[in-house]
Amino acid sequence: MIWIQRKLSKKQFLLLLSLCVGLASGIAANLLKWFIHVVEELLTHNFEVTRSNALYLLYPAIGILISALFIRYVVRDNIGHGVTKILYSLSRNQGYIRDHNTWSSMVASGITIGFGGSVGSESPIVLTGSAIGSRFGRWFDMDHRTLMLLVGCGASGAVAGVYKAPIAGLVFTIEVLMIDLTMSSLVPLLISCASATCVSYFLSGNDTMFHFDLNDPFVVGRVPGAIVLGILCGLIGLYFTRVTNWIEQQFGKIKNMYKRWLLGAVVLAVLIYLFPPLYGEGYSVISTLVNSVQTHNATDLMNNSLFYGHNNFLLLYLTLIVLVKVFASTATTSGGGCGGTFAPSLFLGSMSGFVFASVWNLFLPAELQLSPTNCCLYGMSGVISAVFHAPLMGIFLIAELTGGYRLLVPLIIVAAISYVTIHAFEPHSIYSMRLARRGELLTHHKDQSVLTLMNLDAVTDKGRPTLTPDMSLGKMLQLVANSKRLHFAVCSPDGMLLGVINLNNIRHLIFRSELYNTFTVNGLMKPPYAIVRTDDSMPEIMDKFQQHDAGTLPVTSPDGRYVGFVSRARLYSAYREILKDFSEE
Repeated sequence: MIWIQRKLSKKQFLLLLSLCVGLASGIAANLLKWFIHVVEELLTHNFEVTRSNALYLLYPAIGILISALFIRYVVRDNIGHGVTKILYSLSRNQGYIRDHNTWSSMVASGITIGFGGSVGSESPIVLTGSAIGSRFGRWFDMDHRTLMLLVGCGASGAVAGVYKAPIAGLVFTIEVLMIDLTMSSLVPLLISCASATCVSYFLSGNDTMFHFDLNDPFVVGRVPGAIVLGILCGLIGLYFTRVTNWIEQQFGKIKNMYKRWLLGAVVLAVLIYLFPPLYGEGYSVISTLVNSVQTHNATDLMNNSLFYGHNNFLLLYLTLIVLVKVFASTATTSGGGCGGTFAPSLFLGSMSGFVFASVWNLFLPAELQLSPTNCCLYGMSGVISAVFHAPLMGIFLIAELTGGYRLLVPLIIVAAISYVTIHAFEPHSIYSMRLARRGELLTHHKDQSVLTLMNLDAVTDKGRPTLTPDMSLGKMLQLVANSKRLHFAVCSPDGMLLGVINLNNIRHLIFRSELYNTFTVNGLMKPPYAIVRTDDSMPEIMDKFQQHDAGTLPVTSPDGRYVGFVSRARLYSAYREILKDFSEE
């Protein structure tokens, strides 16, 4: 590869790397799917459908525990919230992802989901694909901008490989990971998506993930139903996002790993025992609902449960599952398991759409009634759009998963309405909200993205001599004589910032040697116009310079200890350098 790199131009070699990343991501995606299937089939193939199974209480708890121990003692790194880690890598680490992520999240999520964890494999495999892209980029010493693009190639290839959905993979990287789309980035992403999809076709056949036959085409008269369903999906997405965040916060208060595991295991086991469709990713449940009109088997979802045989309560049963799914999913990850929210979102969407259509049809005339199977697709599109703030991904993913391209219009309506609904209450996706609150989120707003990528530590001048309050004017001038700076910090013996001295303000004293022993630093120092803290976000720092029209400001730690000085000129210089990278084609 090194020889090839020397023979090709930078752009040509990037295209070759994107192909390799796509192929590797596709292989990884299919390997994980196979691993999950083998484990799940091994554990559940003897289950009786006519009664509940006590093993539903045991398997998920075991899976979470094994995964938690694997992460703690083998990986020794936090691999949860895979997409959030990628967003952080793009925002702060310029595309660097640790090498163990090329395999660790696959092992952990495979165990978690195979044993019944109520999460999806997509987020872990996206992290795996991104880590593969990062590894390829670092092997060949790519610049940080190219490295970030290869991370996006790995992520898009992983999504495309899992779902056989190349367009959805591309749109995921643009909408969720917020990779800045230019012509130079579009082609590598497309190559990665296409190659990963081809790998999946080769390994698992040409069939779509969910078989779907369109027996009830969409007509304009059903637009009101699609609008109402879109609003409902937006509210469900809001419920899922907010409750997930709240449960994670509650689990975060428990410091002991085994106590977290015990709580998560109990919650998950009880919910799966009561509602067996919560077991695993739930794709078989979605397939059942999508084909329920043709096969009349929606009541099969009550198999293995206490509700078996009570078919009249199907809609109530499914509604309860919609409400508790968030508790099962979050208990899985917070208890120590590894998984993502793609599959739970699709799961919620399909059930919500089915229940909505069934209830809607009870009260409306035939010309306004909706197909429950079609609404399963609409619901999946709407909830994906809401949870991930990605309407385009919601549209194309469902179209590619089912082959339902003839339903693009209602998919667009539901996805758009759902996105507008949740955005009115929650400005960030379930992945980005954690970073946004810390001011570490990379966005499509180019100016905001540049500020996010800037590093305060890199532009802070830490080499200036510090002064003490009791220091005489003469001694101070001796100390700063060789410095080219004008601003100096006055600190206490323990390093706390007390004030600053600007040599311009005492210029009238500098050349009067008779005053050198008369004045002390304590009498000459002034409080700074403002103080920059090391935990301030870059927009906050820029605001401080703007508000006070300052050229240089001191930098302190959150507890007030002096760190250095930062100048407006150095900030603007760093800003221009990063902006230049963003603007290059």
